[in-house]
Amino acid sequence: MTKTVEFIFDFGSPNAYLAYTVLQDIARRTGAQVVLTPCLLGGIFKITGNQAPMTAFGGVQGKLAYEALETKRFVARHKLDRYQFNPHFPVNTLLIMRGLVAARRLGVEQTYLDTVMAAMWERGLKMDDPQVVAAALAEAGLDAKAILEATQDPDVKAELMANTEQAAARGAFGIPTFFVGDEMFFGKERLDQVEEELAA
Repeated sequence: MTKTVEFIFDFGSPNAYLAYTVLQDIARRTGAQVVLTPCLLGGIFKITGNQAPMTAFGGVQGKLAYEALETKRFVARHKLDRYQFNPHFPVNTLLIMRGLVAARRLGVEQTYLDTVMAAMWERGLKMDDPQVVAAALAEAGLDAKAILEATQDPDVKAELMANTEQAAARGAFGIPTFFVGDEMFFGKERLDQVEEELAA
């Protein structure tokens, strides 16, 4: 039976982009399936009392500088040459996360995912601006109007909120979080452990 790694995901996390990219190679090596669960990182923070690293560690001498170094090493190790930190960070991802739920319902999830991921973390676009989002989707051949209209569907909104609440209830406190069965792993630094669990 094919093993599955569930990825608790929000476009707003640069580590989500970095982890997703590497996770594709892990899935190929292990024969596993990657399933994204769209969640709102801000919602998870609110439920769990967590904070963004810039807030939580901003006053800790050396901590954020080390985080930046660790990211630089991760990027180099995995040859993620297209990655660039979004100059508009932090970006409010409510629209594009609802869009991911809508795109799944419309059968265009992978194209949408690839497009928005690149727009956020390769092209540095301001992806909380609906006009910028619409242009990026249209450029990729997606029906931007249909997707953006669907983001206002009460069922789409409710699904994203339910995903967020359920992720927190299962133990998620940030992103990227991974589940392999009942085993939870947090952070891109745990991807080796994710691979070991999938290969077991």
